[in-house]
Amino acid sequence: MTSIAWRWAALDELTAPEWHDVGVLRQSVFIVEQTCPYPDLDEHDPHSAHLLGRNEMGELVAYLRLVPPGRKYAEPSLGRIVTRSSARGMGLGRPLVSEGLAEHCRRYPGIANTIGAQARLTEFYRSLGFEPFGDTYLEDDIVHIDMRYYPPR
Repeated sequence: MTSIAWRWAALDELTAPEWHDVGVLRQSVFIVEQTCPYPDLDEHDPHSAHLLGRNEMGELVAYLRLVPPGRKYAEPSLGRIVTRSSARGMGLGRPLVSEGLAEHCRRYPGIANTIGAQARLTEFYRSLGFEPFGDTYLEDDIVHIDMRYYPPR
C-alpha cells in the first residue's frame, strides 16, 4: 500500500483548492461513476469534520466526513466515504474508515456511529465492526442498509 498523509479539518479550515479537490473526487465517484444525480454538497458539510488522504504526489485519493450527532442520525455518522478510482485495490478503504472511527472515538467516546452503507459493502463494514440493522432501502437508485458501530468500552 502507498503511504497516505491523513488530515482532519473543519470546512472553514480547508483552503479553496483543498475543497475543490474534495468536490471533484466526490462528484467523479458519487455522481458520474455511480450515475446518481443528487445534491452531493449538502447542509451537513459545514458542520462536519473532513478527512483528506493524500498520496506521496499530493493527490487526494481518499476522503470521508464525520457528521456530528443529531444532524443526519441521532448518533454521529461517517459518510461520503470514497477512494479515487485510480487508487482502488491498494487497500485504502480499511485505513480510511479506521481513521474515521478513531476520530469518532476521540470526539464522541462511548457513542455509537451510524452509517447508511451501500448494501454491497456490508461485509466490508462488518469487518470493521459495524452491524447492519433494519431493512435494505433504495437511496439514489442504490440499495443501502443502515449499520451501526459500537466503540469498545
